[in-house]
Amino acid sequence: MKRLPAEFEKQSFIQVIFPHKNTDWAEYLNEAEKNFIEIIKAIIAYQDCLVICHDIQEVSSKLPISSRLHFTQADTNDTWARDCSAISVYENNKAKLLDFKFTAWGEKFDAELDNEMSQNISDIYETKMQRLDFILEGGAIESNGKGTLLITDECVFNKNRNKLSKEESINFLKNNLGIKHVISLKHGYLCGDDTDSHIDTLARFTDESTIVYLKCEDKEDEHYEELQSMQAELQSFKDQRSKAFRLIPLPFTRAIYYEGERLPASYANFLILNEAVLVPTYQDANDPIALNKLAEAFPSRTIVPINCSTLIRQHGSLHCVTMHFPQKIALKV
Repeated sequence: MKRLPAEFEKQSFIQVIFPHKNTDWAEYLNEAEKNFIEIIKAIIAYQDCLVICHDIQEVSSKLPISSRLHFTQADTNDTWARDCSAISVYENNKAKLLDFKFTAWGEKFDAELDNEMSQNISDIYETKMQRLDFILEGGAIESNGKGTLLITDECVFNKNRNKLSKEESINFLKNNLGIKHVISLKHGYLCGDDTDSHIDTLARFTDESTIVYLKCEDKEDEHYEELQSMQAELQSFKDQRSKAFRLIPLPFTRAIYYEGERLPASYANFLILNEAVLVPTYQDANDPIALNKLAEAFPSRTIVPINCSTLIRQHGSLHCVTMHFPQKIALKV
């Protein structure tokens, strides 16, 4: 019997890919490095972190000495660990790593190295890894740990991913992730998003029956109608027991631009740790409101703000550059 554990369940470690001069961060690499260092330091305050590096000696010299920090070397195109890392499942109560194909969100960018990254570092995990001929990114799926999967139609069923019907894709996910119940949003997007509406920028599980989601109050904003429609969909959804979800709205930032382009800033792109939640902030008036809302959703965890104004220049945020691994996945250290 297979099961896709939820992010809010007990974790073993977080995985991060450190930026380097051959990534899209090259133009402002020092700023990006500072942002990643802040994230890594916040992670190791609570649990272990595996840092994938282009050069271990160079990267480790920029980080504190800690028994919670682990390093491995691999070539990568970029740093979106959420989407090119292996996805963890439990099968008959044992851990298993699934390495799905990564094509940079429908072949929008070069991704050959990122697609091979998990295989190239597979020896660092105690857990066996299975390669699957199916395109799926970690940011595209949200599990409540009890058999319900939350996704978006625009991403998972997009023909730039797999040449399968919606029914065939759902059956594949059910068979390989141990999913019983799939709920998929037909509405919701972020301007500037390269991922075709990843769920981790729009709506997230905080426990098995609670979803936090982006809500736009500004009727003049281009997102207003779509996010209103998304809210209505979430209100209509039922879980695997046919029960409605508890819903907590998150605020929307002002329109944030870089070089004339609107950026996909989202408070939903937070990272859950065992005892904390790292929350992206954007030097926006709604930052404190978002932090308070997430404190309501995670009453037993410490809320830690991380300024992600640099990260969103590359159209992603905090959750996008990290991948969690559940308790039963161990590192060879």
